[in-house]
Amino acid sequence: MDQRTYNQYCATARTLDLVGERWTLLLIRELLTGPKRFSDLQASLRGLGTGLLAARLKHLEREGLARKITLPPPARTPAYALTEAGEELGPTILALARWGLKWAMGEPDPAETFQPGWAVLGLRACFDPQAAAGLSAVYEFRIDDEIFHARIDDETIETLHGPAQHPDAIITMSEAAFLRLTSQTLTLAEAIETGAASASGDGETLRRLKGLFRLPSPRTRKAAEQDRADEAIQRTQRARTPRTAS
Repeated sequence: MDQRTYNQYCATARTLDLVGERWTLLLIRELLTGPKRFSDLQASLRGLGTGLLAARLKHLEREGLARKITLPPPARTPAYALTEAGEELGPTILALARWGLKWAMGEPDPAETFQPGWAVLGLRACFDPQAAAGLSAVYEFRIDDEIFHARIDDETIETLHGPAQHPDAIITMSEAAFLRLTSQTLTLAEAIETGAASASGDGETLRRLKGLFRLPSPRTRKAAEQDRADEAIQRTQRARTPRTAS
C-alpha cells in the first residue's frame, strides 16, 4: 500500500504523513491504554477489516510508533505496544478528545458504536488536577461487562482496564446510563438518585468524585445556530435583570 504524503517540509505535515490516515490515530488511542492483541484491536475497532488493520499495524511498526511484544505469563501471546514516540502522542489524543467533547459530540447516532471502555482515556481527558489536590484514592467503574479503574494520587491520574485490587469506591451502572453521562443528558448524581447507577465505598472518596472529572459544555460549530443560542441567553439575562424606575 503506497503511503500518501503532503510533500511539505513542515512538522505538522510530516506528523500527518505518519498518523493522518484513517484508523491510525484510533489504533494509537487503543494502544495508549496498554498492549493489545490483534484480536483485541479487532474487537475495539469494529468496521476496520482484518487486512486494513494488519496494514495499519505494519505502518506503525515501520515508522517506529509501535512494536510487537509477547505478553507476560499466563497469556504469553503476541501483542502490540507503543514505542516511546507512540506514547508521546498521548497528549495529542487527549487534546483531540477534549475538543471533541466540546465541539463534536452531540447526540449519538443510531449507527454509531459505543464502548464504555473508551472512557479509560476519556477520564484522563476530563480530569481536573486541582480538584484532586491532596486526594489518594482508587475508583472502580463497572459498566455492564466492562470494568476499569482510576488511581488518583494528589493531582495525577492513572486509568487502566480491569478491576482494581483495593478500590476505595465502586460505581456501577448500565451501558445505557453511561452513554447518557457521556452525552451529558444525565449526571452521576441524577443516575444514583433514579437508581440508574449505584455507588459504594468510602464516603469522602465518593464525595470528591463529583468534582474530579469535568466535561466541557457542548458548543455548536455552526455560526447561525450559535447566534440563536447567544440571543436566547441574552434574552434570559435581560428578563432576569430588574428594571429601574425612570
